[in-house]
Amino acid sequence: METKEIVSNRAAYHHYEILEVFEAGIVLLGTEIKSLRDNGGNLQDNYVSVKGGEAWLKYASIAPYRYGNIHNHEERRDRKLLFHKDEIFKFRKLTEIKGHTLIALSFYLKKGIVKVKVGVCRGKKTHDKREDQKKRSAMKEIAQAFKNS
Repeated sequence: METKEIVSNRAAYHHYEILEVFEAGIVLLGTEIKSLRDNGGNLQDNYVSVKGGEAWLKYASIAPYRYGNIHNHEERRDRKLLFHKDEIFKFRKLTEIKGHTLIALSFYLKKGIVKVKVGVCRGKKTHDKREDQKKRSAMKEIAQAFKNS
């Protein structure tokens, strides 16, 4: 199974603790897929909303296709995510828990089809972010020490 990451939301890993990860399909217009293949996406400040038994990706930006015409897509429109009904029910229950939210972590190609990695997240406190930074720097120092010796 060949996958190629197109767009990632690296800030989400800094600001949120990822509790669970799911894969979803996404409903795109013709020029949106072309723009994504051309690395024209941004997942900053996005979230997933569950309404009426459907999941919607909000505030994700897919840049207008540069070779498009008057039928080009809107950049920040809501996009429907394709989940199974039982997964949507599970998301509804998880997001009712205080502090939990659904966030798109990345867009990637899987067998030529765009998929979205969605994470159930909980916001980190400032001291948690500092701890993670300390752990990363310690691991970096250990790797550097092994490399130099």
